[in-house]
Amino acid sequence: MKLAFVGCGFVADYYVRTLENYPHLELLGVMDRDRARADKFSAFYGVPTYGDLDSLLKDDRVDLVVNLTNPRSHFEVSQAALAAGKHVYSEKPLAMAYDDALALVEQAEASGLCLSSAPCSLLGETAQGLWKALRENAIGQVYLTYAEMDDGLVHRMPYEHWKSESGTPWPYKDEFEVGCTLEHAGYYLTWLPAFFGPARSVTAFSACLVKDKKTAVPLEQNAPDFSVACIQFESGMVARLTCGIVAPHDHELRIFGEEGVMYMDDCWDYRSPIHLKRFLKIRRKMLLNPLAKKYPLPQSPYGKLTDRGAQAMDFCRGIAEMADAIAAGRSPRLSARYCLHVNEMVLAIQNALDSSAPYHLKSTFDPIAPMPWAE
Repeated sequence: MKLAFVGCGFVADYYVRTLENYPHLELLGVMDRDRARADKFSAFYGVPTYGDLDSLLKDDRVDLVVNLTNPRSHFEVSQAALAAGKHVYSEKPLAMAYDDALALVEQAEASGLCLSSAPCSLLGETAQGLWKALRENAIGQVYLTYAEMDDGLVHRMPYEHWKSESGTPWPYKDEFEVGCTLEHAGYYLTWLPAFFGPARSVTAFSACLVKDKKTAVPLEQNAPDFSVACIQFESGMVARLTCGIVAPHDHELRIFGEEGVMYMDDCWDYRSPIHLKRFLKIRRKMLLNPLAKKYPLPQSPYGKLTDRGAQAMDFCRGIAEMADAIAAGRSPRLSARYCLHVNEMVLAIQNALDSSAPYHLKSTFDPIAPMPWAE
């Protein structure tokens, strides 16, 4: 499968770093609206550049476009790539508005093309292990999940000095204006529908708590820097998700069942250990066994993870699974309808800044299968 990257910003380095795990993926070239940034990326990694998006899309050798642009450009770039007959894998989210995301899904379906979106951490060893444990009824009937995506006081960190391996600065203006919910909530919201089926409703609250991030360049808008949501799934399970850049770093996931609790520390680590504690009946109380046991992670055939900072992820795994699906004539596990459902949940939480009324999901998806190595 021959790829081209649109966007050579901060996240593009993470994709290149794990591309070597997949010899069947070939990067033909890259482009960026900032030509100097594209040239810098090209020189660092030794990959060709395209002069503009039009020339990239006219290259008949390109099978799949990887859209790594700013979230506010995702819809426009993906729309153009689909119109040019290319499969598309997009960074999160598919689009900044539900109607735009739906339009992309319908465009892909009408053209017989595959469309998928990050994050692909559902395909990681930890997520697949949790899913396997749930299928094996390791903690009995599941009632409740707590998911945390807090990253600390980012505006007080030395983010001006954060750079990718090729030297691109962290795009703090875009990150603060888009907001941590759109950027990070999907990491767990991509897992939960696979585990528990489609969501039925989202009741959320979001707010901008730190209105002055003290940035060198003024922000054009204040996105939520804190959100909390309760999500009702059709299976009856309820999840509470928090997301923010105020409370200290905490990426823990806890799943509560009739017989015990499963938990892990960080969805940004594809091989984060899974812990399990079972309830003990002592006199009239149900208490958790203080001794946790580790649930074995399934062994995947994949190798290198990014290991810079707090992230140990395989960014190209979703692209590789999508390429395998195209070759086999099936839908990717992270299908367009699945990604649309995740996108809709994230937007419902983000938009709670304006309205905290319960939001009822419009989208749904067909059940997806676990990875073969985790069955």
